[in-house]
Amino acid sequence: MLHFSNWKITLVLAVLLGGFILALPNVLPNSFMGVEPKPPLSQNPDELAAYRAEQAEAQESWWPGFLAKEKVNLGLDLQGGVYLLMEIRPDEVVANQMQNIRGDITRALLERPRIVREPIEEIDSTQLRVTIKNLDQIEEAQRRLRGANPIVEGTITGSRTLDIQNEGQGSFLISMTPAAREYFVRDAQAKAMSIVRRRIDPDGVSEISVQPQGDDRIVLEAPGEANPQRIKDILSQAGRMTFNLVSDDMIATQAAVEGRVRPGYQLLSDEFGQALLVDVTPVVTGSDIATASQGNDPDDNSPVVNFRLNGAGAKKFGQTTSENYGRLFAIVLDDQVMSAPRINEPIWGGNVQISGSFTIERANDLAAIIAAGELPAKLHFIQERTVTATLGEDSIRAGTTASLIGLALVAIFMVLAYSRLGVFAVLSLMANIMLILGALSAIGATLTLPGIAGIILTIGMAVDANVLVFERIREESRAGRGAMSAVQAGYEKALSTIMDANITTFIAASLLYLLGSGPVKGFAVTLAIGIVTSVFTAFVVTRLLTALWLNSARPKKLTL
Repeated sequence: MLHFSNWKITLVLAVLLGGFILALPNVLPNSFMGVEPKPPLSQNPDELAAYRAEQAEAQESWWPGFLAKEKVNLGLDLQGGVYLLMEIRPDEVVANQMQNIRGDITRALLERPRIVREPIEEIDSTQLRVTIKNLDQIEEAQRRLRGANPIVEGTITGSRTLDIQNEGQGSFLISMTPAAREYFVRDAQAKAMSIVRRRIDPDGVSEISVQPQGDDRIVLEAPGEANPQRIKDILSQAGRMTFNLVSDDMIATQAAVEGRVRPGYQLLSDEFGQALLVDVTPVVTGSDIATASQGNDPDDNSPVVNFRLNGAGAKKFGQTTSENYGRLFAIVLDDQVMSAPRINEPIWGGNVQISGSFTIERANDLAAIIAAGELPAKLHFIQERTVTATLGEDSIRAGTTASLIGLALVAIFMVLAYSRLGVFAVLSLMANIMLILGALSAIGATLTLPGIAGIILTIGMAVDANVLVFERIREESRAGRGAMSAVQAGYEKALSTIMDANITTFIAASLLYLLGSGPVKGFAVTLAIGIVTSVFTAFVVTRLLTALWLNSARPKKLTL
């Protein structure tokens, strides 16, 4: 057990070197490693100047590109930021779905042979009534209604979406079944979480946390964000994007301003307050948008929003612009005209630009909203909390101080109690902390305040394995064994105890991660990583240092 072949020594050194390289960025500035700073959200001259200076420093860095640049991600409690608790109201989700169902039922009844019917009556947001005027068509109407009543996804029993009750005299009362209601609310929560993430972090580089709470609530943590109102503004918009033709009939537009809106049109206003009579049937919708991003106008370098349509959307857009020369084409977001350019030539290829009096921040936000898609229901803000960066700095400083004090006390105890072997244990403990930081950086885990507590706990636990081994070596040495034999026996007899203790603790950490949330998960991650690295450093690194010393010094007896 004390024999290390050359390839084993090389492997151990490679692991330690890898951990050192992964942990090194945590103590170096970003510009030193060539990491590009994030561009400022505003056009403040001072912020832009500072950004360009950092960018220039990053470009001049000599840091090799193949080396790690990732740092440990700091959580909300360490970096500061915004905490939002949001709610999706089930009644609104059901109401939105019932509007879609109403359209499906209408199309089903309008199929040929067409069923003569009265308009669908909306009793409330969750119930509809269909009245068939011709009683000879009752059976056909029932068949079509059954065809418009799909099975709820994910149900073993095959539950239907709608509860259709025949009230007699050609009247049918339609409502949503409990199974469908539960499914749509759960699905809306999952979709909303995905859209929230794409809106707030469109590039996937920010360490935001979006977690469910219960069946209809969402928790958002955005470290580093200082403006909660900006996030609320982004998430308050439904995100319904449409492209609609504008009527060029000035008389009809004036009549709409006076309250007489032509059927099939709606009166909206553009960014300058000009009234526009917009066709309610969109040419292109948000589902036709492939990508969206913030850009700059080539003429004056002002911020714009660029987006690209998919194949079907590009074809419809090209046909519409080629057939409606001279007309205005409104780009509408949540019933607000963002831009209404005049069609001067056919636009093929699907590349579209929205210009206006945008700031970089507003253009970025609009691009994120457009690319993320439409929310399934409105988000209601239940709780809002802002954590200052100063509090995070204090927490990091306190955690670092506690870690250093704990490390110093453990080091003093180990050296006093176990002499030279204690020194080896302290060296392996320092390697352990380095490997923990490297592992957190490599897997992209977020370090929180409870996570720091986990690291501090790991420092205390890391020497447990060494203490077990050293006490066993002490017993064997007192029994008259030589140095090499006592160390060999100590490691062999302590192995099973060390593995049992650490495996049970690792299982506990795994359960905390699986069943916990937020701070509990942060603690579980650092604890689990610490257990793995502790076993490696205590049973491999310390043993390697001890073996190298024994093979070189060859003492006959150990002084413990």
